[in-house]
Amino acid sequence: MRLLVVLTALAMPLVAWLSNTGAFGPDNGTVSDRYPTLLVAAGYAFSIWGLIFLLDLAYAGWQATGARRRDPTLARVAPWAAAGFVLTTVWMPLFSNEWFVACLLVIFGAMACLVRCALLLSRDAAPATGQRLWAWLPLSLHAGWLTLAAFLNLAQVIVAYGWLPADDQLPWSLALFAVAAIVLLALNHRMRGNLAYVAAALWALAAVYVKQSGHDLPGADTAAWLAVAIAVALAVQTVFLLRTARRPSMPTRAGSTIDSR
Repeated sequence: MRLLVVLTALAMPLVAWLSNTGAFGPDNGTVSDRYPTLLVAAGYAFSIWGLIFLLDLAYAGWQATGARRRDPTLARVAPWAAAGFVLTTVWMPLFSNEWFVACLLVIFGAMACLVRCALLLSRDAAPATGQRLWAWLPLSLHAGWLTLAAFLNLAQVIVAYGWLPADDQLPWSLALFAVAAIVLLALNHRMRGNLAYVAAALWALAAVYVKQSGHDLPGADTAAWLAVAIAVALAVQTVFLLRTARRPSMPTRAGSTIDSR
């Protein structure tokens, strides 16, 4: 399984390079521009994939060497990471060929796998073993980006297939924003304030604001400020969760302690 993590981590940047060269059809940016939505992010935001791929490669190499090969936490994470990497890889040629329903299933599956990794590592990662740097950081960043990317993809699929009105996107886009916000806040709470996960989400939300503030779709200004509101809520929640986690326990009369939370 550890070798599979390495191979799938290598596959992601390789397939991304092939996708950008047009090996599978139009590149992702070209396809995305065909289906404008109120959730789409500015193009620069997708440069985060370079950092994600680099950190995932570092994680893959690290977890497959030395004493880490026998680490029980990393053993639980490895199948989910490999599955998430495979699905991330598969999504790229599917999107280039506009197989959108398959794309949707794949990207939400990838999100679920990487979120599972982030949850396991947020709970069990031991800083002394390097897991926070080499495993928690890469997989949490990947999970945070995919959480937003999945909803951006969903909006484009809705427009591509005409499932909901493309000329009046604001009502159903508000619903997607609301669900995305609930998912982000709920997962961040489960992870007790995951800075890497939140950083990727904030990067995506900022890019949504940039794109929508200059967009000519009806309702774009509302969408832009809604992205800001979600970002602020997520940031405030993270500060609260981290401060609460650091709050010292209070002694009881019997000499035991209770958590001040």
